[in-house]
Amino acid sequence: MTRRDFFKKLGVSFASICATGGTIFVLAKEKEEVEDKGLEATPIKEKSIELWKWAKESYYYTKLKNERVRCKKCPHRCLLKKNYRGACRTNVNKDGVLYTKSYGNPCCINVDPIEKKPFYHFLPGTKAFSIATAGCNLRCRYCQNWDISQKKPEETRNYDLLPERLIDVVCEWRDKDSLVKSLSYTYSEPTAFYEYMVDSSVLAKKKGIKNTVVTSGYIDRVPLKRLCREVDAIKIDLKGFNEDFYRNVCSGEFDYAKESCEIVASSNIWFEIVNLVVPTLNDNMDEIKKMCEWICSLSPDIPLHFSRFYPQYKLKNLPKTPMETLYTTYQIAKNSGLNYVYIGNVEFIGEWNNTYCPDCKTSLIERIGYTITKNIIKGDSCPNCKKKISGVWKV
Repeated sequence: MTRRDFFKKLGVSFASICATGGTIFVLAKEKEEVEDKGLEATPIKEKSIELWKWAKESYYYTKLKNERVRCKKCPHRCLLKKNYRGACRTNVNKDGVLYTKSYGNPCCINVDPIEKKPFYHFLPGTKAFSIATAGCNLRCRYCQNWDISQKKPEETRNYDLLPERLIDVVCEWRDKDSLVKSLSYTYSEPTAFYEYMVDSSVLAKKKGIKNTVVTSGYIDRVPLKRLCREVDAIKIDLKGFNEDFYRNVCSGEFDYAKESCEIVASSNIWFEIVNLVVPTLNDNMDEIKKMCEWICSLSPDIPLHFSRFYPQYKLKNLPKTPMETLYTTYQIAKNSGLNYVYIGNVEFIGEWNNTYCPDCKTSLIERIGYTITKNIIKGDSCPNCKKKISGVWKV
């Protein structure tokens, strides 16, 4: 089956895939600038709530008097009256019951190199079948995928892929491409489609498919701990390292993101961190030093990726991150004791994209973009000095 035939089988035009560089973003409306209204931290009132095929009762909420509910999936803890929608845009109160409207209806599907997430120490050189639904519980002013993250499920064109069918499709793709080893929940915010992600992960595991999550980490501790039991790897986008940045740029709270990092770091799954360096907003080197030292206190073996910012969405007035800034953050992280540090979202070939042995400094994995050009790790160790290299290297 060709790639064209595969997506035709799903009812998707091949032209729509090519037009987006391989990623499927099929929306009901053309892109449009969104009025800056800040975080809809208070629930969104609807004329009425209509359920559909892709609705499922939420796993984490409390029923209250007068048909009100309290969502407990993320730190917003939205209090929803009847016919109200949560800040994530996916959870709704229908007659005193909290439902997610993002269950089995992804609006974005693609097969990516695992390095694109980025995961550099998790099954390098393999591919991830990647999905997202509409919705997100943050309002990052620089969001790359705002055209799906800042939409309701009703506002995107979606696929009919309930968990059982999704796993069948992933297995079909794996049969034709042996490099597909994992299912990734990514692009928007997986917390917004938590139930879909968890149920799909359970089924994927039974089929020998690994599960990876790309998230802001803005999730309550109980659902996060459950997620850590079901998936194999989590990458958290640590937005910055102070409360003002989280509140003013992302409409969240810093302490919750830190707590999520601590929970994942103490679990038994693989963990990597990304920090997007935004000029004038989170590029204070003293703060970056504190962040690196804090990550090192969790574990010096957590890979840290510094990512380059490009002006987009509501921060088009800012310049892209200077390379000198990224080189400086890299050196700060290394000096703080972190063993695996990378610079990403840049077009160049250099040492900052490679994996080195922390002890003998041998170049173990070399990358050009998302392509691995060299990998000499033997089992899980450096072939030169036998130092164990932290990561998940085999299925």
